[in-house]
Amino acid sequence: MVEYEGVIGLEIHAELLTKSKMFCGCEVVDSTTAPPNTHTCPVCTAMPGVLPVVNRQAVEFGIMVGLALNCEIAPFNIFARKSYFYPDLPKGYQISQYEYPLALNGWVEIEANGGVRRIGIRRAHLEEDTGKSTHMGGYSLLDFNRAGVPLLEIVTEPDLHTAEEAEAFARKLRSILVYLGVNSGDMSKGVLRMEPNVSVRPKGSAELRTRTEVKNLNSIRAVRLAIDYEIERQVEVWESGGRVEQVNMGWDEARGKTVVQRSKESADDYRYFPEPDLPPLVIERAWVDAARAKLPELPDAKRARFMSQMGLNAYDAGVLVADRAVADFFEQTTGAGMEPKAAANWITGEVFRLMNKAGVEREDIGKIALTPAALAKLAGLVEKGAINANTARDVLGVLFDEGGDPEAIVKARGWGQVSDTAALAEAVDKVLAANPDAVRDYLGGKETIAKWLMGQVMREMRGKGNPQIALELLSARLEALKNGRF
Repeated sequence: MVEYEGVIGLEIHAELLTKSKMFCGCEVVDSTTAPPNTHTCPVCTAMPGVLPVVNRQAVEFGIMVGLALNCEIAPFNIFARKSYFYPDLPKGYQISQYEYPLALNGWVEIEANGGVRRIGIRRAHLEEDTGKSTHMGGYSLLDFNRAGVPLLEIVTEPDLHTAEEAEAFARKLRSILVYLGVNSGDMSKGVLRMEPNVSVRPKGSAELRTRTEVKNLNSIRAVRLAIDYEIERQVEVWESGGRVEQVNMGWDEARGKTVVQRSKESADDYRYFPEPDLPPLVIERAWVDAARAKLPELPDAKRARFMSQMGLNAYDAGVLVADRAVADFFEQTTGAGMEPKAAANWITGEVFRLMNKAGVEREDIGKIALTPAALAKLAGLVEKGAINANTARDVLGVLFDEGGDPEAIVKARGWGQVSDTAALAEAVDKVLAANPDAVRDYLGGKETIAKWLMGQVMREMRGKGNPQIALELLSARLEALKNGRF
């Protein structure tokens, strides 16, 4: 049987976080919450006699993305009319870029399948978004609040071969866009949509067979599942002697399968021609240099710094930089005095556990009641012996739910660690006296039972005993019993 591999390219549509739309002054609003058709004007609803004007901020955001993706920024740009006809496209065409896009020939490195791969970026071009259709039975409702919102379409080369690689690329690109501050990354609201182009071929071949495009996926999970399904479906088609048709597919989440939507358009079908109402856009080198100066530290650079300057391993650093909000929280915590490795452990361990339990996404870590300063102070209480690690987890739970000062919480609830030798020695003696069988087993050579006895001591101290001192006292008592000196 022939072994097949996937050939995958991604088209990503990212709404840009500008205040106004791409070609008019209408405010950009959340299309999932704003009242329908309340942020429109004659330009974005295509009334006769109106003229578009290019949004300078959208262009600058596009330049920044192009630079972050290692693209060449084209000095000469032309907007074009892309003709297609849907009810939520008021003009009957979309203003986009075709022959002269904003950015070209870039790349992004991803880690997948145990190695690093460089994925080519063919182009990134500016365009406008469509309106929003809500289908209800036999009719549809149209909301044009989203019509005209700036979009950056990013197109990769067909360099991806597995759903795992596509997922790694999608996560990396979303992270870059969020770091740049040009997109929120919230795929559930449709501000970032991904469309895989998928074909299969015999493994090792350079052949490019007919591809399908899965439209408007609104989660990275859906990207992975749709690609896996489509690869399997196409392999079955070829193996059965059929041929894959070039069509647009939709992803049916409920049934876990792709479904045909319509035949795939070609460039000729769109009848591209230069937008007559917009002059060519000339981007001078000084503008590119100014945009480059605004670039923040991006995920790869931040990860390298966390490893080289803070001593983190590759895994911890990668987890922390995957979401900008998490990376910021980590740096604010270390800035408040917490040792980097300890901060990484607490954030990726206990803090993430509490967030998962509460259903809080990682990009929302900055919205929780726990502050970086409080986490650092909590670690300080453990370090100086004011509380033990178990109590610290209890305090963390309170901080996560309510916020506040960890020292005040410990004091108010009487959770301070007991380091008094006399009190701990009394607890040790009480446990040994109450468990003669366990003591006898220990003296008979079953030394592992000492751990159980230690647990009983901590229980006697209600979890507040200093474990190091308690262990020293218990070990000394057991050693004395072994030597007949107790």
